[in-house]
Amino acid sequence: MKWIDLPPVWLIGFIIAAWLQVTYFPMGLSFGGYWADFAGGLLVGGGVVLMLLAVYELNRNRTTVVPHKTPSALVQSGIFSRTRNPIYLGDGLVLAGLILRFDAVLALPLIPIFVYVIEKRFILSEEDRMRRKYRMDFARYESKVRRWV
Repeated sequence: MKWIDLPPVWLIGFIIAAWLQVTYFPMGLSFGGYWADFAGGLLVGGGVVLMLLAVYELNRNRTTVVPHKTPSALVQSGIFSRTRNPIYLGDGLVLAGLILRFDAVLALPLIPIFVYVIEKRFILSEEDRMRRKYRMDFARYESKVRRWV
């Protein structure tokens, strides 16, 4: 059951919920055409780029991408100099973009719910492990780089 408690599984679940909403309960609502498709595409693309940059930086620093493991290095370079959670931010952008692309107006509340779930399920415990392992280095990093943006 540990495989189910991974951020991509949660993201897929939320994407399926948005798709189900627009497929079975559209309620006649729409974002209004091409601009939503374009904006959705930009959000999905931006989210994927953020995730790829983060994975590249983690691999470059020879540390884990797996959320339940303590990283062997405190990565503060690259995209991690802008946000402490670029992969989770990318996940949120992908979800928002797909909601726009699906035209799933009633699924919009899934975005803050997803962010809440990810923060409670993964981010808080990850940051706690980092705080215990890297102490002052993490405190400095935390004070200069925001959690999301």
